[in-house]
This record gives sequence, C-alpha cells and structure tokens, in this order.
Amino acid sequence: MIELTHYYYFVFGALTIAGGVMGFVKAQSKPSLIAGGVSGALLIAAGALFGGHLAAALWLGLVVSALLAGRFVPAFLKKRAFMPGGMMSVLSLIGLGLSLAALFLH
Repeated sequence: MIELTHYYYFVFGALTIAGGVMGFVKAQSKPSLIAGGVSGALLIAAGALFGGHLAAALWLGLVVSALLAGRFVPAFLKKRAFMPGGMMSVLSLIGLGLSLAALFLH
C-alpha cells in the first residue's frame, strides 16, 4: 500500500500541474496555473519525502488531497462536467483513500 501511495503522489502531482497549465491555456486562468502548480509541486514533494520522512509525506499528501477534494468535489456535483471537476474529484478521493490507508496500516 505504501509503495502504491508513493508512486501515486508523483502521478497525481504531474496530472495536477498539467491541469493547471490546461486551465491557463484554455481560459487564461492564472489562478488555475498557480494553484495547479503549487498543489502539484506539493504532491510531488510528498512523493519525494517517502525516502526518509514517511509520516510527513503521508500527511502532506493527505492534506493536499483533502484540499483538492474540497475544491473539486462540490464543483463536480454542481456542474456535472468531467473536466476538470470530475477528474480532479476522482484523483483527490483516491489520494485521500491511499493516504489514510497508508497512515493507518504502516
């Protein structure tokens, strides 16, 4: 479970950064670019922390996943559009689940 979570943070971080860039390109949204870049970088940092700071990595991944879920799940439920709300909702909820499972099982 922990190894899966480790790799997931890297993938989730990269997809979050890509989503921020896509939001900027499509809608000239600087907030999307900044938020996607910062949250994606934090997720990648969480993945990088696994080597020596497992608890910090898991808590960072959990907090970022929770914040992203808090932003995107309500937006998805309101608009019912898969991009970006649906995809980010799914990715965030997976991140939450993996982080919680790894925290409680390690």
